[in-house]
Parts: sequence; C-alpha cells; structure tokens
Amino acid sequence: MLAERDSLLRRLHELRSEHRDLDTVIARLEDSLHDQLQLQRLKKRKLKLKDEIAWLESRLVPDIIA
Repeated sequence: MLAERDSLLRRLHELRSEHRDLDTVIARLEDSLHDQLQLQRLKKRKLKLKDEIAWLESRLVPDIIA
C-alpha cells in the first residue's frame, strides 16, 4: 500500500513538472507566430496531463464515508 502511494506521488510529481514545462513552451509559441498545429497539440497534451493529475489526486485522497 505504501509503495503504491509512493509510486503515485512520484508519477504525480512527474506530470505536474511536465505540465509546468508545457506552460512555458506554449507561452513562448504564443508570443511568436509559430506553427498553430504544434501549438494545438501541445495544448491538448496539457489538458490530458491535467486530467491525469486530477485522477491521480483523487486516488491519493482516502474515501470518507459520510
């Protein structure tokens, strides 16, 4: 159980880091007039990462029965 939690936390850290990196790359591409298709793909990847991050965070929060 603890090993699984550590694994999830490591993966969450990796995803958050990639998400931040994409923020930087997207901001730079938006400032200049680069390939719009590439920009669109990066934004889709960023959204996918956001969904994965949310899923992992929900796995890490214990179920509380009200």
